Formats: sequence, C-alpha cells, structure tokens
Amino acid sequence: MRNKVYGSFDEVVSDIPDGSTIMIPGFAGPGTPRNLIAALLRQGAKELTAISNHPGAGPFDHRMDLGRLVEAGRVRKVVCSFTASPHPSQATAFEKLYNDGAADGELVPQGTLAERIRAAAAGIGAFYTPTGVGTEMAEGKEHRVMNGKEYILEYPLHADYAFIRAYRSDTFGNLQYRLSQRNFNPIMAMAARTTIVEVEQDILDLGTMDPDQVHTPGICVDRVVHIPEDGIWEEAVYRD
Repeated sequence: MRNKVYGSFDEVVSDIPDGSTIMIPGFAGPGTPRNLIAALLRQGAKELTAISNHPGAGPFDHRMDLGRLVEAGRVRKVVCSFTASPHPSQATAFEKLYNDGAADGELVPQGTLAERIRAAAAGIGAFYTPTGVGTEMAEGKEHRVMNGKEYILEYPLHADYAFIRAYRSDTFGNLQYRLSQRNFNPIMAMAARTTIVEVEQDILDLGTMDPDQVHTPGICVDRVVHIPEDGIWEEAVYRD
C-alpha cells in the first residue's frame, strides 16, 4: 500500500487549480482544517466554490477558517447552512460580499446539507426530503407526495477536494477523529475526488492503529500531512 504522507502543507495543496470545489468542515474547534486553509490562502487558487456548514466566523473571531479565503476574494460561491450571522452587528465577510452581489450563496438546511454530502459519498443519485417544503428553498424543485406527505427532490453535493482535520492517522490515511471532528469530516472525506487531511498526532505506521478506532478508512483518503509544532492548533487540551 502506498504511503500518502506529504512533507508540508504548501506541497499538499500546490496543485489545486482555480475554480475548484472544496469541502471544508465548518464547526468551530478541532474539526476545522485551519492549516490546510492557510496553505491554500498562500497558494493563491481563486474562483473557488466552498461547501461548508458556514462561510466563516464573524469579525471578532480571528482564527483561520473559510472566512479568510472569502475575505481575500478567492471564493465565488459558498454552499452552506448559514449565509448570515445570527448577530446583525457581527456580519461575516461573506454576508457583506453576498449582499453586494460580489459572491454567490446557496442556502441549504443543515440536515439536508449533511445528507447531500452523504449521498455523494454513497453514490446515491438523489433523494426526497420534507425539509424546505413550502419555503423559498423548495422553489423550482421537483415535489412528490408519498403516504400523504409532501417531499422535495435534492441532489448530491460532490467536490474536487475535501479538507479534513483528524486526530490520528497512519501512512495509508486511516483516520481517527476527536470531539467535533466527527461532525462533517467523515462524510466529506468520502464525498470528494481528492481528500487531504491534516493530522494532530504523529502519523503511525500501517497496521499499528486499533481497527476499532478507525473512523474513516484510508481508501477514502489521498493525502496526509502532520501538523508541525509551529502549525495552527486549537486549545492545548486537543494536543494531549
């Protein structure tokens, strides 16, 4: 089995072209691939489409996240569950660009977003859901009544790349997650053509991980890079 470990973050994102679609887990805390985002910011790819739970934190959260790419004008569209900040006085960079017509947004209910990603991972062509029926999000979509209940048709969300953050990996890319890393990371890792992972712990030799601790199998992972001591970390509790 081939070794999927790369030597640096700049190397691991070097070939991402303009116009790529990238999945980025959007929950705060240890699930956000901050080092990969920073590397892509340095790399310079633009005209990106981002698929994420939200388009970046507000102006008072200065941590590296999708919002930095948005602020830099590198993202043309975001598919997400929250296009606006819950606090009007803390508008995100994306919200301002969206209102000015400088960026496009597609609002997707959170459960539907997760299922559209999972459908891509599972090879499902489309699915029906009652979520959104009777709202603007249902306009233009196929409707069907089943067992007396109305549903709308939703399609999978595929991506060129997925940026993933994991607690532990081996050289083949078998992944173990911690805490909020287990929200969107597992399904995004399976839904992209190329999955790139930043790993907190030292990368283990193949065959040394406990199979019961593998949350994403390495067959779904293409590139792995270890976060160095001078990388972007969360609170110290996540490093033990």
